[in-house]
Amino acid sequence: MSMRIISLLIGYGCGLFQTSYIYGRMNGIDIREKGSGNAGTTNALRTLGKKAGIIVMAGDILKCILAALIVYFLFGRNHPELDYLLRTWAGLGCILGHNYPFYMGFRGGKGVACTAGFINSISWQMTIIGNLLFFVNFFVTHYVSLGSLMVGAMLMIGTVIMGELGMFHLGRAAQIEMYVLVAIITAQMFIRHRENIKGLLSGTERKTYLSGKGKKK
Repeated sequence: MSMRIISLLIGYGCGLFQTSYIYGRMNGIDIREKGSGNAGTTNALRTLGKKAGIIVMAGDILKCILAALIVYFLFGRNHPELDYLLRTWAGLGCILGHNYPFYMGFRGGKGVACTAGFINSISWQMTIIGNLLFFVNFFVTHYVSLGSLMVGAMLMIGTVIMGELGMFHLGRAAQIEMYVLVAIITAQMFIRHRENIKGLLSGTERKTYLSGKGKKK
């Protein structure tokens, strides 16, 4: 149990590196007081431009991968039978740290890029599928939230499929534990997007464009 708690705490510590907040402060603003008020990639893109969006997305993805790497070198090499489970604990911790940073009054982001980083850390197959789902949806509909939710659902479904195929090399109890943790990660994404879901259902959800031409439509 101690390895699990330590992995969670390592993840939470990595998640506290709030890329959008730090980048915003470097540019003289509090990102949480601009646009949607969310400390994440989409708000950084809308508020500070494409360069900011790319930097924030990369930072949030990498911090989750870093958490998984730290846990792997600390525990995973010596406990291969728990490797993917401990990476999942670290991923959950990183997403919680990003979404609920204690030093920012627990006002963080929605954990989408962090979740992408977690997917990168456990499965190249799901990484490819997730990228296709997100970017095809984005360029067709321009709804970032819809693509994010699709990736969250894919993560849950993909984890169960890969787990049942034995691709995580976990014992049955550890495998079920991993499913529960991934379910929490997926639930976090849907909970953090509840207003976006309302907007999608009512047709009032804001679209995001990468070009000024698209914004004028």
